[in-house]
Amino acid sequence: MAEGYFSNNETRAQRVRELFNAIAPRYDFINDLQSLGLHRRWKKRLVKLADPNEGQRALDLCCGTGDIAFALAQRGADVIGIDFSQPMLDQAAVRNSESKVTFLHGDALDTKQPDDHFDLVTIAYGLRNLTNFKGGLREMHRVAKPGGKLLVLDFGKPSFAPWRWYFLS
Repeated sequence: MAEGYFSNNETRAQRVRELFNAIAPRYDFINDLQSLGLHRRWKKRLVKLADPNEGQRALDLCCGTGDIAFALAQRGADVIGIDFSQPMLDQAAVRNSESKVTFLHGDALDTKQPDDHFDLVTIAYGLRNLTNFKGGLREMHRVAKPGGKLLVLDFGKPSFAPWRWYFLS
């Protein structure tokens, strides 16, 4: 496994992009299967903790097919979603007919967004996929307004052996 998907060498970003490009049409279904549907509850909890207000600016990094971005927009935030997988953004665009979310192709390590600009910055299941998670946190901090909220949703290796086997196989 150390030589594969999770290794931190110079090819990691390309391998991660290729993986998400390949699974984009089935991404939401895969999330349902892997989490037994719990990811939906966890995302709702993230949005509740974000507590967006009308007119606040939100940035959703590694936005995937847009679940978090859409939920933030539904609560009144002006949302930009950034992902480095164009097929994932294409899936989000299909779902974007009811929303005003702006989706951008970009890198969570260098968003090209202004300093101190966003009231809310979120990342769900993406921090672990970055080639430099500390760099991702630095970028989130850079673009957040002073007093803004940074929210990270992720999960780790389960301690219960049968689940661990399932998640790592």
